[in-house]
Amino acid sequence: MSKADLIPSLSQETAIEILTKTIEQLQLPENLQKIDEARDNVGNEMLKMMQFIFPIVMQIQIDVIKEYGYPETREGIIKFSQRIRCLEREDAEIARLHGLIKAYYLPSVSVHTNNESSEERTSSN
Repeated sequence: MSKADLIPSLSQETAIEILTKTIEQLQLPENLQKIDEARDNVGNEMLKMMQFIFPIVMQIQIDVIKEYGYPETREGIIKFSQRIRCLEREDAEIARLHGLIKAYYLPSVSVHTNNESSEERTSSN
């Protein structure tokens, strides 16, 4: 039996269930406290968020996916994430829930909505 045989299939319903459970776990007071403390230390710096907040969120997700037969390893979370990315192209709810989880460890991105070209911005500085 190869390692690939140990990775369970993932239906849309199960994906939604896992993502929902992950969000519930992220919102537990003890996990929110860990994430908030890490966020206070890193601010809005992407590299620091990936260094300190991302591992917390991934460990919580690993704890959830192991209940669904995924290995408690780096390979398990990678395979799960790959399957989620495929499913979120087909299912808006999966995409929404996955986005909520990613919002825990990715900084918010500001989007400039004016029509200023980059030349105009640099010349006005």
